[in-house]
Amino acid sequence: MKIEMKDGQPTVDAMDVANLLGLSAADVQAKMRAEEITTRFETGVDEDAGRMRLTFFYHTTKVCLTCSQDGTLLRTQRTTIGGR
Repeated sequence: MKIEMKDGQPTVDAMDVANLLGLSAADVQAKMRAEEITTRFETGVDEDAGRMRLTFFYHTTKVCLTCSQDGTLLRTQRTTIGGR
């Protein structure tokens, strides 16, 4: 899995996100359009410079992908959170 940057925005293959959230790729696309899956994108500063993090929120699941500057996945963290 790799995060690609297109026009300054992160993109990830829908099948990769589907596998992380236990959904089908079609469900991911539909739920993102319906804003049932939301994201947050952050770029590192100071000691985290050169890294980026893309977080997906879906119901009570939060999945954080930490990547190097070229988009190579360094860490995946899946957490159960309170309802959004």
